[in-house]
Amino acid sequence: MTSRTRPGAVVAAALLLAAATGCTQAGDPGTGTTTPGDAASGSVGGRTAVRSAAPGGASAPAGFTLVASGDVLPHDSIIRRAAQDAGGDGYDFGPMLAGVKSVVSGADLAICHMETVYGKEGGPYTGYPAFKSPPEVATALKATGYDSCSTASNHTLDDGAAGLRRTLDALDKVGIRHAGSARTADEAASPTLLKAGGATVAQLAYTYDTNGYPLPEGQPWAVRLLDERQVIADARAARAAGADVVVVSVHWGTEWQTEADERQLSLGRALTASTSGGRPDIDLIIGTHAHVPQAYEKVNGTWVVYGMGDQIAGDMINHEGSFDARGNQGTLGRFTFAPPKTSGGRWEVTKAEFVPQWFDTGRGRVVNLGAAGDGDPRHASIRETIRQVVLGRGADKDGLVMGK
Repeated sequence: MTSRTRPGAVVAAALLLAAATGCTQAGDPGTGTTTPGDAASGSVGGRTAVRSAAPGGASAPAGFTLVASGDVLPHDSIIRRAAQDAGGDGYDFGPMLAGVKSVVSGADLAICHMETVYGKEGGPYTGYPAFKSPPEVATALKATGYDSCSTASNHTLDDGAAGLRRTLDALDKVGIRHAGSARTADEAASPTLLKAGGATVAQLAYTYDTNGYPLPEGQPWAVRLLDERQVIADARAARAAGADVVVVSVHWGTEWQTEADERQLSLGRALTASTSGGRPDIDLIIGTHAHVPQAYEKVNGTWVVYGMGDQIAGDMINHEGSFDARGNQGTLGRFTFAPPKTSGGRWEVTKAEFVPQWFDTGRGRVVNLGAAGDGDPRHASIRETIRQVVLGRGADKDGLVMGK
């Protein structure tokens, strides 16, 4: 792993100032280890993989669907809502996510982005600017059907090494895998390998920064920082460890900007162009951080989601200090992978879908806009806004469709 230098004071201050608007809520003040899987079948989140018959009676690996979603960002109002939904006994985040449970649990592999870290059992819990979320968030994510989460973000070190450790411990406890942060050097060096259909899928995760918080003393591996060469090296290492499909989760981009910025575009081109033995090193890129939906695009034959938008967040305040409804809009990406047609070939995405979603802060519920009726007059307008952004770089021409 490449060495990482601590940001200077000026850079840290600038990053903290930028973060102070992007994750702000209206009304707020101011890598998992490898698990061996069976060669012929495996399970992820209770879903059992099977193999289909191939011509001549040979056994061919089964394809699979992968669903990914955006930032889980529990502001103070979200924490209060979870307490209310629990009826005064702890916190229950399950009802918030119920609207997308069918999409998430229906996939062979479902990946979330856990942007914040968890506080101690019993609290105190805090929202913006230094998040410490109730560990019951992990319980709800598991119940919704998530199998793994990226944990590398600009908030990963909001409570130092202790917060990072508590978060990964809580995810482990409920059976959710994770990538992007680590408690030990060995954990950091081990790719997160997951079974889906007949494939072994590697999840790698990175963040552009940690809001100026330095990496813990003596733990340069604690958070995976975004570096092109490192991502490619990690992807190749994951292949060597047995990955058929490599998925990269990236916390990047410019907050409140629906258009992908130049670094996203250039890095997307570079990562998707990287090959080994004529085969792409990376099979899918999933972006988070901007707090607004961004485009999907097929780059060098590989799907890139520049920004999923937020999945759970309170009323959001933009850089101008104004409430911005886009902060509660997002998508779930759903990709269907088919096994290679030739030995050693690439697992191909045969169907690419986006499912528009909206977090209704008034009710504290995620709404699947792809399946929602038009009883609420807001649904059609929000759905169309998201659709235009997602298709803004011509993804429909490469077959991207809106799903339910």
